[in-house]
Amino acid sequence: MIPQSQSSSLQRLQHVEKRIVRVLELAGAVMEELGNSQGPRTDAVGAHCREFMIAMKEIQTTLREEIKSACEYRPFEKCDYSARIANEICCKKLEYVIEKLDTMQQNLEQSTDDV
Repeated sequence: MIPQSQSSSLQRLQHVEKRIVRVLELAGAVMEELGNSQGPRTDAVGAHCREFMIAMKEIQTTLREEIKSACEYRPFEKCDYSARIANEICCKKLEYVIEKLDTMQQNLEQSTDDV
């Protein structure tokens, strides 16, 4: 299962991919206009260029945010491995202390029985 933050990141990157395809389509439309035998329609070229620039800014912003987010990503941040190991070590130490206390108790009982 994909974590929520990773899922939304993938969705944003898929949206960027679609925006990149759209930008390429706009660039192609401008090239067609410029290659038009009757001359380019300035209003069409202007509209395509404006949409191209807006889309490029959106793509750039989203990619910067995703890169920044990826750099901040800490996959082991919520890992409790070290805490579990520390807990196991403490349990082993307690078992050892209990074992020694039991031995001491037995020795004490034996010495009182002997007297």
